[in-house]
Amino acid sequence: MSRRDSPIAHIHLTAFKNKRNKYPMPSKPSPLIQIEKKTIFIVDDHPLIRQGIAQLIDRESDMLVVGEAGDMEEALQTIKKVNPHLVIVDINLKGSSGIELTTTLLALYPKILILIISMHDESLYVERVLKAGAKGYLMKDEATTHVITAIRKVLSGEIYISAHMRDTLVNKVISGRKTLAGSLPETLSNRELEVLQLIGQGLSTRQIGNTLHISVKTVDSHYANIKTKLDLKNSHALIQYAVKWTLAS
Repeated sequence: MSRRDSPIAHIHLTAFKNKRNKYPMPSKPSPLIQIEKKTIFIVDDHPLIRQGIAQLIDRESDMLVVGEAGDMEEALQTIKKVNPHLVIVDINLKGSSGIELTTTLLALYPKILILIISMHDESLYVERVLKAGAKGYLMKDEATTHVITAIRKVLSGEIYISAHMRDTLVNKVISGRKTLAGSLPETLSNRELEVLQLIGQGLSTRQIGNTLHISVKTVDSHYANIKTKLDLKNSHALIQYAVKWTLAS
């Protein structure tokens, strides 16, 4: 009998096999899993704000800013090229409004997600923004601490508004009220609403034009339309109404 065929050798060989099965040889390391980054486009007429938001987003490992624009025309041209998952839109844009851009984008790209960011109190615009098809509303003074949370919520298919605003909307539905902010008529356009608010804040015609990036002649046209829709006799009555409404809202 050879040493290899001996009972002792057989026992040792069986033990070795059992040990090898208990502690298998390590497999080759698998390649790193690539994380698909969600692409985001920023539209705001203030470069510093765009840069600040972009820096916050680019810190996230699963997000990437793929472009930015300062107005509606530039946004439409660039978004067509980069095809982002989500667009952050300022409600006040040069020569247009963020709500107008929202409706235009959704008509062109129905699956695109839009988050509105604004310096205005959300009670003034949140309903209009949601009706236009945007998925969230974030005030600029909260952007630093909440923009990533808002983006993630919208990307996950949810609506982002503040907890306070969510409660207000629920109470509105329960009570059957038609508007959130004072006696704001729903007949005003989005731009007219912006003008009304700025009148209530005490801005002159020229200051309103500079703020909204429109001509004084266009502001005067909005004045006339607002007076007609609110059935106000003159500019003095309009200013009084605007101030009372702004304070109430």
